[in-house]
Order: sequence, then structure tokens, then C-alpha cells
Amino acid sequence: MAYQDAPWPPMTDELAERCKRAVQVITPAGQTLAAGRASVCVLGLIGYPRLARLACRPPFIWAVELGYWMVARNRRFL
Repeated sequence: MAYQDAPWPPMTDELAERCKRAVQVITPAGQTLAAGRASVCVLGLIGYPRLARLACRPPFIWAVELGYWMVARNRRFL
């Protein structure tokens, strides 16, 4: 959901500021993940847990984070 439409709580002023810079996920355990790690978490939650577990390990997570930032910074051109 768009962070502008999220209920307060769990949305806070601090979390809203972070949402402006990158996608955020609050896990069922209450952990907040951002950017590439949040994307990998969603991948696991929608039915690809094996792929998510692999993508969370170095050096794969570094590639995921790099890819996330490259797409995020250039999304207007993509």
C-alpha cells in the first residue's frame, strides 16, 4: 500500500520519512526492512521462500541491493 495511505500506527513520522527514500516492509515479527532486503522479504512472502533465502545471502544480497538502487534512481528512464 502507498505509505501516504497507511494507518497511523504502525506508520510513524520517522517511518514516513524512510518511505520517501525506499520501499519498507514491516515483517510479522516486527522487524523493518528497506530497499532490496524488503523486496527479498516480499518475494519470500508471495511464495518463493527458497529463492528469498538464497537472495538474502552474500554476495547475492549485495547484488539485490545494487539492482534495487539502480532501478530506484533511474525509474523515470525505465
